[in-house]
Amino acid sequence: MIDETYPLDGLGAAGQTTPTHAGIRASRDAVVRRMLATGDAAAILSALFCALVVGDLADLSSRLRWGAFSVPLFLVTFKVYGLYDRDTRRITHSTVDDLPRLFHATVIASLLFWLYARYTPMGKLYFWEILTFGVGVLVLVTCARFLVRSVLARRIVGRDRAVVVGTGDVARTLAAKIAGHPEFRLDLIGSLRVDGGDGRVQFAAPLLGDVDELETLTRRYDITRVMFSMRDLSDARLQELLQRCRALALKVSMLPRLADMLGPSVEIDDVEGVTVLGMNPPWLPRSSRALKRAMDLVIAGCLLILVAPLLLILAALVKLDSRGSVLFSQERVGKSGQRFRVLKFRTMVSDAEAQRAKLLAQSTDPDWLKLDHDPRITRLGSWLRRLSLDELPQLWNVVRGEMSLVGPRPLIPCEDERVKGWARGRLDLTPGITGYWQVLGRTRISFEEMVKLDYLYVMNWSLWEDIRLMLRTMPVVLSGRGSN
Repeated sequence: MIDETYPLDGLGAAGQTTPTHAGIRASRDAVVRRMLATGDAAAILSALFCALVVGDLADLSSRLRWGAFSVPLFLVTFKVYGLYDRDTRRITHSTVDDLPRLFHATVIASLLFWLYARYTPMGKLYFWEILTFGVGVLVLVTCARFLVRSVLARRIVGRDRAVVVGTGDVARTLAAKIAGHPEFRLDLIGSLRVDGGDGRVQFAAPLLGDVDELETLTRRYDITRVMFSMRDLSDARLQELLQRCRALALKVSMLPRLADMLGPSVEIDDVEGVTVLGMNPPWLPRSSRALKRAMDLVIAGCLLILVAPLLLILAALVKLDSRGSVLFSQERVGKSGQRFRVLKFRTMVSDAEAQRAKLLAQSTDPDWLKLDHDPRITRLGSWLRRLSLDELPQLWNVVRGEMSLVGPRPLIPCEDERVKGWARGRLDLTPGITGYWQVLGRTRISFEEMVKLDYLYVMNWSLWEDIRLMLRTMPVVLSGRGSN
């Protein structure tokens, strides 16, 4: 892991960090970019070899050699699409987030490569060769980037070391979320007080000092990222601090004043130099609803056919494990407040609902039943819940239109009654089997936080966001993280 220390004589007379030290910190991100580019180049060459093997093998070595000269073309195209720079700007960026841009960049670069091959000694590419090459680039580059980020970058470069500037409620919430997600590869080492304010960002981020000590603290703690809570800063003060971060080559993240109302679909607009944030309209077009429903029917229908043998096996195991019915049916509140009955494999004893009222007194969350160890769960039920296999019958709810693959969490009526005001907007879309609450923490998320996440999902819906959440659900399920 790169872990430089900076000598005291590296600070200028006014406590300024010299360009040498700033360059050392910036070089960490350069290492990640170079590893990504190297992995991309290796993946492109591998895809090229596979594509040429499909065609004429007579002149393979010559065609492969000429084809290798086109690798910089792909790397430059990827650079233009920002595929080497988003890791620096985003805390939660993952390989899944690269897919839309990677697909578009691969299509454009493959077309340019086809022209290159036609007018060079490499020779014209046949349709199946360019198709194999394009698909190979997309698949192999995705795998290479996942390997670089999850293994190489973590071991060679290490984790970002961050501080939060501000000690208000929003900063405390941000600190708690970061502490609960080690996959962000971010160590929150402390908070900085703003202009003599008192208070601190919970236990996860001890108070390190005043923001005016930023240069000294950066050297002492090897800080690489600063996160500003804009609620705690005036515009003039923020501008000054951003200039200092730039001189120190620190990565910057800002939590806007309306963070609770924003989401991933916010677009950055520019009106003659004035930055404007554009949000989704407060309704979902009919075409979007039809597209979402079509995706639900196709995927849920195919999954039901594929997992039918597994459903029969699980049903038999539930029946043998404990007395009671195989399926558990419970009333939930769906889109626009309509009631429906959700289906699950039974994971609790047969009289579980009768015990609910007594267990509410032991709940760790006053808004719903949340227990560290629920005594009603059966031996098999614990395993089913950990892998979310108990939710497979909900695919039938999806086919019936009562649920969606991705959506807000379906609540029971007594829990739904606790959702008031603007948060009722979470019912504008059909509830889902998975969603933000499933991907970001499952039972670790409080009721209030779950409601807020559901509202943000509805206000920021997009087809790609649904696909992204489905792709992110599988690793969470397999790890069992946050299961009850």
